[in-house]
Amino acid sequence: MRVLIIGSGAREHALLLGLARDPQVTEIHIANGNAGTEQPPRDSSVTVHRHSVNETSRSGCVALANEIKPDLVVIGPEAPLVKGVGDALRDAGFAVFGPNKGAALIEGSKAFAKDVMKAAGVRTAHAEIIPPSDEEGVSGPSDAVIEEVIDRFGPTWVVKDDGLAAGKGVVVTTDRKKALQHVNEVLAIGHPVLLESFLDGPEVSLFCLVDGETVVPLIPAQDHKRIFDNDEGPNTGGMGAYAPLPWLPEDGVDRIVNEVCKPVAKEMVKRGCPYSGLLYAGIAWGKEGPAVVEFNCRFGDPETQAILALLKTPLGQLLSATANGTLAEQPPLEWEDGAAIVVVLAAENYPAEPTKGDRIRGIDKVEKEVPGSVLHAGTARNEKGKYISAGGRVLGVVGKGKDLAEAREQAYTLLGKIEMRGGQSRSDIGLKAVRGEISIP
Repeated sequence: MRVLIIGSGAREHALLLGLARDPQVTEIHIANGNAGTEQPPRDSSVTVHRHSVNETSRSGCVALANEIKPDLVVIGPEAPLVKGVGDALRDAGFAVFGPNKGAALIEGSKAFAKDVMKAAGVRTAHAEIIPPSDEEGVSGPSDAVIEEVIDRFGPTWVVKDDGLAAGKGVVVTTDRKKALQHVNEVLAIGHPVLLESFLDGPEVSLFCLVDGETVVPLIPAQDHKRIFDNDEGPNTGGMGAYAPLPWLPEDGVDRIVNEVCKPVAKEMVKRGCPYSGLLYAGIAWGKEGPAVVEFNCRFGDPETQAILALLKTPLGQLLSATANGTLAEQPPLEWEDGAAIVVVLAAENYPAEPTKGDRIRGIDKVEKEVPGSVLHAGTARNEKGKYISAGGRVLGVVGKGKDLAEAREQAYTLLGKIEMRGGQSRSDIGLKAVRGEISIP
């Protein structure tokens, strides 16, 4: 099987490593990739080729696919999916893992997602939309109206950019001024704003493979969004994650699938845009059970890195079955025992304006010790061929163990062997779960 991956982050590196373990995958092409996706894992015979493409260009991606002739195209990021790149590739005759443009609106428009959930009877937060000025220059709501909307929420405000914001368009704050500031920042770039009531309870990330009304869940994970320990500081794209969740009720995954994912999948079919690909349900588990915080239309980063580290079922065959409409015929998924955790190493000044070009040392040493444990995100090579930082989140280091405590120990031990000037990481990824400090209300 020849596979083309579109994307350049740690998620795509994790997909590459997972696909390289599939005995049916013989060749992997990645566009655009990063410095870590230039070669296959040491124990794999798969060949890897990097390409350059505008990921949101329908014609560019189709031209590349026509050149490569892949058996499967896996689209990693949300932007190409929302732009309809998957549709163009399907129209050109390629099997694509990733939803069509209409279905990708589940992430591309939070207002659309709210409408789908309302029709499907799925629990979520109460929300109101504040529109921006339109293209003809007609002004949006006045300052006074915006203030009135703000005052209908609180004491914790959840303010969301209704467009794509790479996981960083959400502000959750008890500071009314900060909430109002984010509202105005989003309106200023021409995006609608969604204000939501705050959902209590611990968060769960559940990824489901969806093929029409067929829904197959992966193991649950939990992300850590804030930049600093104890969930302090601004939101990021994610500073680490772990899987599975020792505190989740035994029937937790089944409830999320039956109360959230299956009703949404059925509603999408009803609307004439059946879902095909990965549906990411971000859940808050409160007193009444699961409620949706958000949906993503693709594998989430960094949860993917922890989840795929434990998957035993051949990944290429699984994604291909989803893309080709045969997911219902696949046997139950198989998983390694134990737990996995990924800790992100971010650049100095992330998530604001991260520094770039800093030398990264120790990657090869860690990879030799535990192959597949270092996942590249924002990396490149300098003129001497050495690894340097090239983005905000630079690396993800994965640890595995018989339980979460052992996985944490391995991840942080490996991370300690990597050096990068100004590098920052959280020291508490998965710690509350290890200590038994997470409970369902």
